[in-house]
Amino acid sequence: MHIFEILYHEFVGFWGFDQLWEIIQTQNYEALLTQKGIQAFLRPVLPVLLLIEIIRGLFYRRYSHDQYKISVFTYILNRFISSFLSIAMVAFCIGLFEPYALIKTSFTWYWFIYGYVVWELAHFVYHYFGHKVRLFWCLHSTHHAPEYMNLSVTYAHFFLEAPYADIIRTTICILLGVNPPLLFLIMFIDGTWGSFIHIGENLLKDGRLGVLNKIILTPSHHRVHHARNPLYMDTNFCNLLNIWDRAFGTLQDEKTTMEIEYGISRPMKKGDFLDAYFGEIVALGKDVYRAPGLKNKLLYIIMPPGWSHTGDHKTATVVKAHYIREHQQELSFDERV
Repeated sequence: MHIFEILYHEFVGFWGFDQLWEIIQTQNYEALLTQKGIQAFLRPVLPVLLLIEIIRGLFYRRYSHDQYKISVFTYILNRFISSFLSIAMVAFCIGLFEPYALIKTSFTWYWFIYGYVVWELAHFVYHYFGHKVRLFWCLHSTHHAPEYMNLSVTYAHFFLEAPYADIIRTTICILLGVNPPLLFLIMFIDGTWGSFIHIGENLLKDGRLGVLNKIILTPSHHRVHHARNPLYMDTNFCNLLNIWDRAFGTLQDEKTTMEIEYGISRPMKKGDFLDAYFGEIVALGKDVYRAPGLKNKLLYIIMPPGWSHTGDHKTATVVKAHYIREHQQELSFDERV
């Protein structure tokens, strides 16, 4: 009976209604006006949207279990691992680095704006390294492995990616003076938006969101980020504010003339969960083993994916530059249109 009880609590916990139901039972509706209450109200939104997305896909006959298989298996495995491994990286980094903060901030609207800009910088740094350092790409690639875009992709992460991300993001934010209560609020807002931007075409055909596409990073921008099209590789690293993508030249709008191809550039076994979860680690291990000399072995770990000791590099930068040279006229015409 114990296993069924665990499964029941996991199922209920996935939908996120537990805290909201507690407020309803106690009739303490004033709690909905607090930060905790707002979080309790918003938690079920993503799972419900995911269910609607699947139902619409079934209704319009666009649903395939392959679109969700990798994400679902990844979520289940990560939940299993987290039952035995608890890593409080955020709390650890706050305790370690808060005494060395360059400035002190408070819980006010103007420091909130400052904090959000700093958070986006921290997110950009973590995300950029996740694409540009082969070892970190091994942790991040599971999220890019699905060949479809839908809300379930937000659950597709290698279990060590969150601790790696939290170390970088929390450390940068704390050192630049974002105080912990402000940081937790920003993390909640950014996490909610970061889940929403994975919404698929079954629920939101045009992800540009009108005029918002010029102001913030929309689902359209994140679809571009998940694409393996050469022009779209390694773009749109921020989450909500596009300020740092603009600053570093990595902002890329979706082109109406270019159909998005989701997934990673490495040939994969279609719909294979183990390949999606461990494939890049295995590939890195093989490259390191075959590389001549200690220097080349180390370089395979720290250089971008696609780097080769032979000089025949197939990194995103090389592939994109080649594509732009080959399609210069076509791209110039698209920009004029």
